[in-house]
Amino acid sequence: MGEHHAGVNPALLFPLIDRHTHLEGSLDPGWVHLASDRRGLALPASLQSLWSGAAVPFEGFIEAFLFGAALLDSREAVREAALAVARRTRQAGGAGFDLWASPHFLVVHRKQITLDAFWRGLEEGLAEARSWGLHSCVVVDAVNHFGPSHGQAVLDLVLPGLPPFVKGFSTGGLEGCPFRDWAPIFERARAAGLRIAAHAGENGPGSNVREAVLEGDVSRIVHGLRADDATLELLAERRIPVDVCPSSNRALAADVDPHPLPRMLRVGVRCALGTDDPGVIPCDLGTEAAAARRMGLDDAALATLQQNGAEDAWCLLGEDSLPSALQSSGMPDSGPSR
Repeated sequence: MGEHHAGVNPALLFPLIDRHTHLEGSLDPGWVHLASDRRGLALPASLQSLWSGAAVPFEGFIEAFLFGAALLDSREAVREAALAVARRTRQAGGAGFDLWASPHFLVVHRKQITLDAFWRGLEEGLAEARSWGLHSCVVVDAVNHFGPSHGQAVLDLVLPGLPPFVKGFSTGGLEGCPFRDWAPIFERARAAGLRIAAHAGENGPGSNVREAVLEGDVSRIVHGLRADDATLELLAERRIPVDVCPSSNRALAADVDPHPLPRMLRVGVRCALGTDDPGVIPCDLGTEAAAARRMGLDDAALATLQQNGAEDAWCLLGEDSLPSALQSSGMPDSGPSR
């Protein structure tokens, strides 16, 4: 687990970071209602069911997610989406967030916004969040099951003129393409200065987690729910961060029971909490911590999650040291340097 400081609760030393949230899945429901009415669109039943806490098939989640994504058709809409993430983070006591976004889907696949308008909307939203004292960065997300040619197209789109707030590249979607086939795309993104993550072991087998690390050479795993004990030991040995999103996991991977988070922490995996798609599956950092506590985690384990969340957060990259990040977030200036 994380490095504890004698006589001090790590939760008091380290800022609370939402380690994984998707721009398109984090829209404020009130804004979605207004934006839908302006466009004459009816809310899908799947989205309303998810807002009420009901379970829907994975296809229903995708329908709800894509409905929200279709509303991001202007600079102003993208700015509002980023601010929805910032407001939710701030209201839960958070100090920052790592934000996943899919510009290729909006710009090329749906042709509903220009890349310039997309980047400008994000820049404006993140700048306002920064004025509130929040740290942030963006991770560009590609769709695994669209395959490596799609990955190359995503990089072709975003690498020229890449904004400085983009810190990472990731794959999401269905785990339908082997991560070894994504290795050249990951290497190209890494050569451009981006860190690499992969959604793995969520809707695919646990072996995908191992393959993503050993053959894809990713530096971060999202979810990792189905990883076996040997793979968890590998993650711990290599200090690979894992973003865990209890509410999303319960809704989209209900067959994984009990949740492996306590087991992950016991073997030393560097887990941290994220909200994933809180505008579709309602949650925030507080509900995710409460869910972790219901799994049997005590105060020390929750503090470890928070410490890991800060130490491995990409939104804190570029800080001179973690204590300086804490100071700018209004947190005590103590703890180890990064």
